[in-house]
Amino acid sequence: MHQVDFSPPDQRDRVIDLAPSPGCPCCARRSMLRALALAPLLSASGIVLGREGIDVGQTSMFARLIPAEQIEKVAALQYRQMLQQAAAAKKLAPAEHPSVRRLRSIAGSFLRHTVGWNPRAKDWKWEVHLIQSKEINAFCMPGGKIVFFSAILDTLRLSDDETATVMGHEMAHALREHARERLGKSTATSLGVSLLGQVLGLGDLGRELTNLGAKLLTLQFSRSDESEADLVGMELAARAGFDPRAGISLWQKMAAASKGAPPQWLSTHPSNDARIGDIRASLPKVLPLYRPASSATGRP
Repeated sequence: MHQVDFSPPDQRDRVIDLAPSPGCPCCARRSMLRALALAPLLSASGIVLGREGIDVGQTSMFARLIPAEQIEKVAALQYRQMLQQAAAAKKLAPAEHPSVRRLRSIAGSFLRHTVGWNPRAKDWKWEVHLIQSKEINAFCMPGGKIVFFSAILDTLRLSDDETATVMGHEMAHALREHARERLGKSTATSLGVSLLGQVLGLGDLGRELTNLGAKLLTLQFSRSDESEADLVGMELAARAGFDPRAGISLWQKMAAASKGAPPQWLSTHPSNDARIGDIRASLPKVLPLYRPASSATGRP
């Protein structure tokens, strides 16, 4: 596998200088700390300061420790396998299913707004599928691979605006590269300095990425990841012409459905009351984006 240099041209000499001295643990540790300190400089993406709407800062430096292209390849493979299994079990909804058409229409209205959060998203092969399941769940894998389980639509009886809230939340996880960040942290803390050196372009990551990729379907995000995805998802929905206030009714429905025990999809999420409070606090930032977008699309 070829080495991946994910730094801008004027930063590449610095990356080469990060190589630890062979056999020297102290140098290796210093190199790791320097790598983490420089990681934000190695990114060609990031949020433009002063942009209108939600500001959650740049993506985590830990995401830079895993090549995005490799994670997306692993995710695409797992996505295909999951769809094949669902189809074999006759659980995969066909393209002509009304809910599939609805989901794909909503997702399609988001796409032109995704690049503002992640420039690489313009090259993703976005997909949306519906799997028949009693589980209240939805997710978006790295590279834009989206799945909704039927119960989240049917049990909660979601409106288009509420569905767009879920869609935006899940797409935000991919755009903000939360899975890549989680795996990067796992790499840095569990696999040690030697693997970190490989991530920085000093060796072959194929086997390690395959092992880490097996975690993608069971990955749990942190509460801060979930809160960030709520806010970014709100903005995506607003820019696409969906009412961001729908997040309030969505989480009220979630609370009612959970009956005191959060469904699996919410197991690591902030409490419903906390996220409703965050939504209310952020509405002044996104309503000015929603109103003209809603008028342009003809939505009420």
